[in-house]
Parts: sequence; C-alpha cells; structure tokens
Amino acid sequence: MRRTFPDVGRSILERTRTGLMKNQTRNAEQHPDAAVSRIAAAIGEPARARILYCLVDGHARTSTELSVVAKVSPSTTSVHLDKLKNVHLVNVVVEGKHRFYSLAGPDVAGVLEGLSVLAGGRRERSVSNAPTRLRLARTCYDHMAGMVGVLLHDRLQVLKRLSTSVDRDNNYELTADGARALESLGIDVEAVRALRRRFACPCLDWSERRPHLGGALGAALLKVALKRKWVIQDLDSRALDITSLGRREMLTRFGLQV
Repeated sequence: MRRTFPDVGRSILERTRTGLMKNQTRNAEQHPDAAVSRIAAAIGEPARARILYCLVDGHARTSTELSVVAKVSPSTTSVHLDKLKNVHLVNVVVEGKHRFYSLAGPDVAGVLEGLSVLAGGRRERSVSNAPTRLRLARTCYDHMAGMVGVLLHDRLQVLKRLSTSVDRDNNYELTADGARALESLGIDVEAVRALRRRFACPCLDWSERRPHLGGALGAALLKVALKRKWVIQDLDSRALDITSLGRREMLTRFGLQV
C-alpha cells in the first residue's frame, strides 16, 4: 500500500529547501546541484548520521563523546566532524582544552527531523551522566551554572532583557529593560560594566551542553542570589541549593519555574 504524508511531506520539503538554500549560499562558488550532493553525501554516511542525530537535541558534545555515539574511533570521528563542518552542518566552540560540537542551526535540525520521519522509527535520547545535584545548580567559577543557570539565561533572552545573539567578540548586550530589571535587584549595571573583564557572554555548560550566562553580569547575578538567600552554596562542593524563597523569586521575576 502506498503511504502518503500530505502535511508532513510539505513540511519536510519546505524545511529541506530552507536548509539547502542556506547551505547553497554558504557554498556559492559551487553549482547548486553539487552543493546539494555534498550535503546529502555528508548526511548519508552512517557514522556521520549518528553524530548529527545525537546533536538534534540542541546540546553540544565533544568529539570523544560523539565517537561513542558514532561507533568509530576518535580519530575517525575527527575526520567525520571536519567533513560535517566543511559543509556547514555543525559548529564548533572551543572551551579551554575541549572542543564542543553542535548543529549549525535550526534549519539543519529541520532537515534531519524530516528525514527521520521518512525513514520511520524512533531514536534514543542522550541523557547527561552528571550528578543530579550538580546538574540542577552549581557554580562555574563565579557565576551560576547547571539547569537553573541555563534556564535563567534563556529566560533573560525570552524576556528581551539580554540580546539573543552575540557580537563579533562573542558578547551579549543588556537591553534597557534588562538594565532596569537588574538594577531593581540592587545590581549597579554601570559599575559591573566598568570592571576589567567581559561584561556578559555565553559560557557553555558542561552538563546541559547549552550556554549559561558568564562574565561580570553572570557573577553579579550569582552574588545577588546568594545575598538574598535564593540559593545556598554547598560547603564541600560547587552545588547550589535552591531555597523556597529562591523558587518564588525566580518565578515572579523571571517566569522561571524550578
């Protein structure tokens, strides 16, 4: 029996066309057919397909982690990642000694999801192996990390208090609404901005594999959270305990339900 997918098929076509058009622009020196062929070939290799589908959840991962998913050696994984990067299917961010890979954008995720619908079946979702308490909330140097830190970062952007994109130096900009909201917490925004360090920047979270807020602004927010007893620092680890007051305040001020 012939199967038809009228709505899904149209959605796949639209998302695929969008993704390919963007990649064709990036590869403008090639004939469009050749560009499509390169992208299809990159996705079509089984190990690279496993890598791409592992990254669909939006979390960044190291090449070592991806080599386990791809079921190939670390050196072979590096070759695969270079090929995926060359056709603009993945991005890489360097954090200290580690290189974290993620999908190049929602257009790539849309194409992969469309292909997955056509192929049928369900895929297992990767789960973090970080300890539960550390994964919920912890310090990262002098700012807040973990699930709460990542969600707070996201809420600041949704509420338009923080820019949704970074400048060429990988810094965020605080909006006028954001400045007023933080000043209402007792943060001297101009004094924080004057410090001899980056003002606000994304810091890739090692357990969530998505950014939390780093820089002087991230440190100022953690300082306020500690001072107001929203969170309590664990005595013998980097874990932060979220108090009942902290849960209420985060919900009221940021719409963040912990």
